[in-house]
Amino acid sequence: MPQHLPGTAQALPSHPAMQDVVVQLFSHHSIVEPILVPAVVEPLLVWVLAGRARVEERALGGAWEAALVEAGDFFLTNTRDPYEMRWQTVECDTFEVMHLYLGLSLIDQGARDVLGDHPDSVSFLDISGARDERVDFILDQLRIELTEQRQPSPLFVHSLAQALAVHLIRRYRDPHGDNRRSGALQAYKLRRVLAVMNEGLAEDFNLAQLARIAELSEYHFSRVFKRATGLSPSQYFIRLRMSRARQLLLETDRSIIDIGLEVGYCSPSHFSQVFRREVGVTPSTYRQA
Repeated sequence: MPQHLPGTAQALPSHPAMQDVVVQLFSHHSIVEPILVPAVVEPLLVWVLAGRARVEERALGGAWEAALVEAGDFFLTNTRDPYEMRWQTVECDTFEVMHLYLGLSLIDQGARDVLGDHPDSVSFLDISGARDERVDFILDQLRIELTEQRQPSPLFVHSLAQALAVHLIRRYRDPHGDNRRSGALQAYKLRRVLAVMNEGLAEDFNLAQLARIAELSEYHFSRVFKRATGLSPSQYFIRLRMSRARQLLLETDRSIIDIGLEVGYCSPSHFSQVFRREVGVTPSTYRQA
C-alpha cells in the first residue's frame, strides 16, 4: 500500500514468523485526485485510529459512494476488482489509519475451525465505515504489541490475527461469494513487483524480470497483474514514473530535463509527450499551475 496511498507510513518491526499478517500504520492528509487500490487475493482491513474524514470509493469508471468515518470505523475489502478512492479530512489536518492484510493460511485455518474440515475457500463481504467492538479490541491489541513492545511476540501477533480471522469468517463471510482466489495475485507478490518497479524508474521496463519476481510466466503475470490493478504492467510502470515526476516538479526546483532523466526519459521531448498524455498538461504547465 505505500506505493498506492499518499501519507506518512510508520515503520514497524518485521519478523520472519509474522509473514501471515502484514500491518502498516499511516498518517494521511486530504487527497482529491483518486488513488488506485489493487485487488489481491488476501482480504484488506483498514481501521481508523484518529481523525475524521469523508471517504469516497468507486469501481473503475463508476459513480462515487461516500461515507463519513472517524476513529473506530473500519473497512473490509475482498473485491476481485481494483477500485478508486479519495478522501477529505474533517476539522483536522490528518487522520491516522491502520492497514492489515491477513494471510491465506490464517483464513483457511479459521475456515476449518468455523465451517468444518473441508470448507470452500472463503470470501468476505465488502464493508465500508462500519463499527465492531471485537474488531476494535483485536486491532488495538495488535497495534499496542507492534508499536509499544520493544520485542513484539510473533506468537502473540499470530494468535491475535487468527482470532480476527475467525471473527471475520463468523460475521462477515460472503455466503454467495465465488472463488476469488482463482487467477488472483497474492499481496506479497504484488509488493515485491511494485518495489522493483519503484526502484527502477530510470531503467527500461523489463517484463521478464517482473514475472520472475512474481514466480509466474510472463503471460500469466501480465494477466493477473492487470486484474489486480486495472492496468497492464507496462502501463502501471508509466503511471509510477509520472507520479514520481509530478512529485519532483512540485517539491523541487530541479530542471525538467533532470526530472525526465530520473524517471527514465533521455529525450526531453519524449518525456513531455508522455507526461502530457498521462497527466493532461506539459511538465512546465503542471509546475506553474
